Amino acid sequence: MQLSLAQIAIVVHDYDEAIAFYCGKLGFTLIEDTVMSASKRWVVVSPNDGNGCRLLLAKAANEEQASRVGNQTGGRVFLFLHTSNFDAMYNRLLEQQITIVRPPSSEAYGRVCVFADGYGNLWDLIEPAE
Repeated sequence: MQLSLAQIAIVVHDYDEAIAFYCGKLGFTLIEDTVMSASKRWVVVSPNDGNGCRLLLAKAANEEQASRVGNQTGGRVFLFLHTSNFDAMYNRLLEQQITIVRPPSSEAYGRVCVFADGYGNLWDLIEPAE
């Protein structure tokens, strides 16, 4: 039996705002944007062509969910984005004025920095060591 993690839901305030950040600023691909009802859409983005884990952008539907936007992990790094070209992706973060929480460093596992997405969720950008 083979298992894989297909997608992770991330709670956002607004679909279009989230698409603009993840696709426009980070360069993700919009995989799906399907209207489910007057207030709900099925919005999936991916850092690549859809292979691997995807993000389901889930609009907060109530006050409790809205309180979690940007802090789904209590302030810990939430997601880990691997790159094959750290410098190019780091420069993209800077050009797009994305908040760098911890500057680049070299660790045993590779080059890493921490950035905040458009809502404040923390991400590790990592170029794994060979």
